Amino acid sequence: MKKLLIVSGRSGSGKSSALQMLEDLGFYCIDNLPLSLLPEIVAKLDQENHLDMLALGVDVRTPRSDLLQFEDILHQLRHFGDPEVLFLNARDEVLVARFSATRRRHPLTDRYSTLLGALDAESQLLEVIARHATITLDTSNLNIHDLQHTLSIKLGQGDRMIVILESFGFKRGLPMDADYVFDVRHLPNPHWQPALRALTGLDMEVQEFLNANPDVNAMFEDLQQFLSRWLPVFAASHRHYLTVAIGCTGGQHRSVYMVNRLSTSLKEQWPIQTLHRELKYWS
Repeated sequence: MKKLLIVSGRSGSGKSSALQMLEDLGFYCIDNLPLSLLPEIVAKLDQENHLDMLALGVDVRTPRSDLLQFEDILHQLRHFGDPEVLFLNARDEVLVARFSATRRRHPLTDRYSTLLGALDAESQLLEVIARHATITLDTSNLNIHDLQHTLSIKLGQGDRMIVILESFGFKRGLPMDADYVFDVRHLPNPHWQPALRALTGLDMEVQEFLNANPDVNAMFEDLQQFLSRWLPVFAASHRHYLTVAIGCTGGQHRSVYMVNRLSTSLKEQWPIQTLHRELKYWS
């Protein structure tokens, strides 16, 4: 089997939507099977259907005893390829708002008096899956179109480790799916230049403004040297993805500039994907 993907996550984080999108990407998807049945089901599908891409949805409704055996089940699945684990998450306040908007019941509602209690218990139950995730995706700031775009980027993988460079704005929160987070808010802010305010870090005028500052160039050189030193180490440990997030205040100028410059610098050595989380807010 070319690609075997386990899809899990907290209720309300977008697991069902992700599975629907994976079908559009060519995956054969099965949702909400007990974990203990996965090796048997995958063996049968692999033998009889010769599937290239299979996605298996798992959530907190699976028996707790199965969750405790997740590591062993994952090891059994390695007989059919190199399984990946996609785990979706979102901030508590975002999940509460989503449940309120849709009026859906949380799967653990009957056991806990509050939704926050159910969400906290769910996090603890799914921690064993989250710990083995090869792809962690924070959907707090993603709409349905953003989720589809992000999934298509993160799953467009070859044999080499993909380096995902992501710009973001601190005022909208930290990205929970980042392996490294760097802060560039100390660099000069083009927002305070009237001629540059409406532009982005992808525009030449903003790039020329930042290129002229010694601190900007020193920060770039330090980041480039750090990544050049440590990316081979991560790749040697069989990582499929590494997400490096770079943030400024609004996620429009400095972080975008730094992501773009690093992408240009590293793309000859690594498969690079870029994400600009605040793209939809750019004026």
